[in-house]
Amino acid sequence: MWLRVAVLSLLLWGTSCAKNNPTDPLANVLSSEDPKIKRVMDHLDKHEVQVRYTRIDRKNDSIIFTDFDFQVDKNNYFYPASTVKFPAAVAAAEKLNEIDSLSLNTRFFVEGDSVNTTFTKAISEIFAVSDNAANNRLVEFLGQDDLNERMQRRGVSPIRIAHRLSTDNADDVTTKPLVFYLNDSTTSLSEPIINSPIKPLELNRVKKGKGFISDESLQMGPFDFSLKNYYPIEAQTALLKRIIFPEAFPREQRFDLSDDQREYLLTAMHTLPPQLGYDPDEFYDSYVKFFMFGDSTEPMPEHIKIYNKVGYAYGTLTDCAYIKDTKNNVDFMLTATILVNSDGIFNDDAYEYDEVGIPFLAQLGRELYEYELSRKR
Repeated sequence: MWLRVAVLSLLLWGTSCAKNNPTDPLANVLSSEDPKIKRVMDHLDKHEVQVRYTRIDRKNDSIIFTDFDFQVDKNNYFYPASTVKFPAAVAAAEKLNEIDSLSLNTRFFVEGDSVNTTFTKAISEIFAVSDNAANNRLVEFLGQDDLNERMQRRGVSPIRIAHRLSTDNADDVTTKPLVFYLNDSTTSLSEPIINSPIKPLELNRVKKGKGFISDESLQMGPFDFSLKNYYPIEAQTALLKRIIFPEAFPREQRFDLSDDQREYLLTAMHTLPPQLGYDPDEFYDSYVKFFMFGDSTEPMPEHIKIYNKVGYAYGTLTDCAYIKDTKNNVDFMLTATILVNSDGIFNDDAYEYDEVGIPFLAQLGRELYEYELSRKR
């Protein structure tokens, strides 16, 4: 029996946030006088901010989601960057359940790739340090069409994963074969998958800025994202809800994951890089945790677990997270994106990630956490 879900969406636009509005905590937080938030809210036209805060309540056998939105609009494009690795990890785990000879622990390599890995290792690398190569191996396993169809089938939409990340064959519509080790002496070769041609997106703000760097030279004119990946706030939140609270959805909207697979995904989502042996000076606790702790390299408290996936590229920072405080019995979801590209030039690596973007997301998370600590349940 699936649990009833109630969803309330409050749409706020521009700078109309009303301070001390008891019914709208997101409006209150975005009206904060803290400079990390205020300097962004005072220049909204530059930053293309979208935020969804999801309050979680429990009543009898029901999970009640209440969504509070600020400028969330699936028709206003932002580049999702590495957030697309989350659906790739989920879809890969689901596909493994359909192939009797494979599992999360199966060793494999992509034809032409020197790296021998497993699905567990690839998923771990995706969440711990946002590894691009690990993601691309899963895309070769799935194919873009199958990845998109698996998401849409479960109600995670709109979504369009069209390309791999940071690789020469990013846009290839044909996947590379994978070699699987079925045991110590037996291997199996998968067939290449031919996917649909990439069609241009027809969305607002799909062309951005006033110039871009191409072949080491400045080209004037907007940078065109119409052939890039598309994974808006609505879809990101939909996937997170289904993985964290699958029992809150009807069976046809749940991913076909075993208990062990889902538990592994959840562990990978909140495990911190140093816990996996990464150098803590380079890969500190909040290396890929923007909310609450992103503007600090100090260790995160053990009682706060953040199950999330971030993305940052082309001056756009995005985080989609389920935040749980085990000591104070607090949990909520937060998904937000912000553009920090003051010169309007793309591909020049001159973005205000550390100065503006991450401090905004960190403070946003902290203020909503403080609200959650104080609210009555």
